[in-house]
Amino acid sequence: MKIVYFGRQGRLCPGILTDRGVVDVEASLISHGQEPIRRNLTNDDIPFLQEMEEEGAFLLKEEGLHIGPCVSAPSKIICIGLNYRRHALESGMTIPALPVVFTKYNNTLVDYGGDVSLGKVGYQFDYEVELGVVMGRRCKGASAATALDHVMGYCVANDLSCRDLQFRTSQWLMGKSLDHFLPLGKYMVTKDEVGDPQRLRLTCSLNEKVRQDSNTSDMIFSVAEIISDLSAHMTLEPGDLILTGTPEGVIMGMQEKNWLRPGDVVSVEIERLGSSRNKMI
Repeated sequence: MKIVYFGRQGRLCPGILTDRGVVDVEASLISHGQEPIRRNLTNDDIPFLQEMEEEGAFLLKEEGLHIGPCVSAPSKIICIGLNYRRHALESGMTIPALPVVFTKYNNTLVDYGGDVSLGKVGYQFDYEVELGVVMGRRCKGASAATALDHVMGYCVANDLSCRDLQFRTSQWLMGKSLDHFLPLGKYMVTKDEVGDPQRLRLTCSLNEKVRQDSNTSDMIFSVAEIISDLSAHMTLEPGDLILTGTPEGVIMGMQEKNWLRPGDVVSVEIERLGSSRNKMI
């Protein structure tokens, strides 16, 4: 199942993307005598969403919708750095013994396909294709064996970075949290349609030229291990978004560093999860 969020009267509403159009979840709920969902979707919602998908009623034409971020209101955006072996090597950094954790915030989200303003601070702008993990159940102290039970689905993400701001101190926050520096794919795919998250090809292209081409099997810490480690320290809530790191091929790792500039178009894609294409302005 593919979950999208579309704009209506100044807010984002959930929908289910199908070959026939987008199922209006709110209208379907009302028709079943239920209240519209005013919170992040959870794993408990999946059976009813599947029922609505099968019914296929209250369809909207996708072409007429304004599509927002496929994760609409995460309470936390947690990122893992240096989580691909070959990326750590190209960056000249030691392969970490523990997950490297930093954060982004909701200001980094942007509507699907939206332009990204590079702003007036910094200049070493870089791309990073990443697998996004969307939590669907409250999670605290999960083992790696049970961690994926708390996942609702996955999405494609571009963890845009400004390297000179990232490394101006030992903390990476300023280089990661500029406005609209987290384009996501059109939809979040529920985990039942994805299968093993450690067997997904992911690519990034700059102006139609492939720059990153790898597989999530190169992760140092698996999705399950990341969730287990994070949940040992904090409670993960439904709707929380976890970015799991980027593979080799970033500009920072190249000998000739031609940073992103206005006019560049970055496309990121993960098999089974779709893509995101954004112009830098």
